[in-house]
Amino acid sequence: MLFLLLLALPATAQALTFSTVILDAGHGGHDGGAAWYGLVEKRLCLDVAQRVERLLKAKGLKVVMTRRTDTFVSLDDRAWIANRNSRSVFVSIHFNANRTTSIHGMEGYYRSSNGKILAGSILRSMDRRVTGKYRGLISRNFKVLRSTKMPAAVIECGYISNRTEANRCATPSHRQAIAEGIAAGILAVRG
Repeated sequence: MLFLLLLALPATAQALTFSTVILDAGHGGHDGGAAWYGLVEKRLCLDVAQRVERLLKAKGLKVVMTRRTDTFVSLDDRAWIANRNSRSVFVSIHFNANRTTSIHGMEGYYRSSNGKILAGSILRSMDRRVTGKYRGLISRNFKVLRSTKMPAAVIECGYISNRTEANRCATPSHRQAIAEGIAAGILAVRG
């Protein structure tokens, strides 16, 4: 009976041990990522990553950014930067797009079981703080997930191809809510 009760515990009861957070602002430089309705993904990613950095540093965590400016960083270099830091977690921040412009919402991607814990905590936290649809967790074999040695997650903060969501993402207050959700989700799993 106790075993069944333990299986029923929510993922928020699980903790990860880390002292450093690697924040990866997606795209950059000549790689703009998605571009819709006047928004360019690389700019949104960097803005949110810098907001998350400030929040985590205020809580005493060490933060390493894979990029701080509009520069291109290869996927291999992003993983190399991350893997130089022991006792860390890796969070890659992105915004999504689809030709089917009715699609909207937030998604979390992971590859390992600890990555799933991290992505799940972030997405649940965002779901409580950010206007938008919770689209769920998805296991993927993305380069930054398979090449990093620590718990890693890719967070898609919304679909900028959806006009309503793009309008929200264009506002600093919405990007701040996203950052607060990501930071709180990271802090919630810190053991």
